[in-house]
Amino acid sequence: MSETVQPTPPALPLSINLQYTRDLSFEVPAGAEIFATLRSQPQIGVNIDVQANRLQDDQMIYEVVLSIKAEAKEAPETEGGQAGRVVFITELVYAAVVTLTNPPQDLLEPILLVEVPRLIFPYARNIISDVTRDGGFPPIVLQPIDFVALWQARRADFPQAAGHA
Repeated sequence: MSETVQPTPPALPLSINLQYTRDLSFEVPAGAEIFATLRSQPQIGVNIDVQANRLQDDQMIYEVVLSIKAEAKEAPETEGGQAGRVVFITELVYAAVVTLTNPPQDLLEPILLVEVPRLIFPYARNIISDVTRDGGFPPIVLQPIDFVALWQARRADFPQAAGHA
C-alpha cells in the first residue's frame, strides 16, 4: 500500500506584525430614555469597509484598516413603515500592520483586502459584541463577512490599475 503525499500549499507571504483599535465609539443619542421606551428589538444596519496603505515606500509594510459601523434603530410601528429613533451607533476602526515577503504582484490586492481582513475580523467582531453589551444592549454578533465579494464589489465600483491596493 502506498500513500499519496499531498503537497503542502505554499505559505502566504504575510506576517501580521500587530493589531490595534485605531478608533472606537459607542453612542446612545436618546440617553436613558431609550431604555424606558424601547418596545422591541431594534433593527441593526451594518456597514463594512477595508482599506490598505503602504507605510514605507522602500518596504512591503502596510496598514490594513477594517472599518465597521453598526446602527440600531427602533423597529417601524407598522410593516414597511418608517424606522424610529436611533437606539445606538457604534463605530470601530480596527487595524493591522503587516509585512509582505515577495508576494506575487497579482496577489498583492487580494492579500491586503481579503486575507488580512479575514484574519483580523474575529477580533473586531469581539470588540463590537463587547461594546454593545457593555452599552446595555444585547451584544451584536456579526455574521462572517465574505471579503472576496466585498473586494470584488469595490473593484467594480472603483476600477484601478492592477497591483495597486
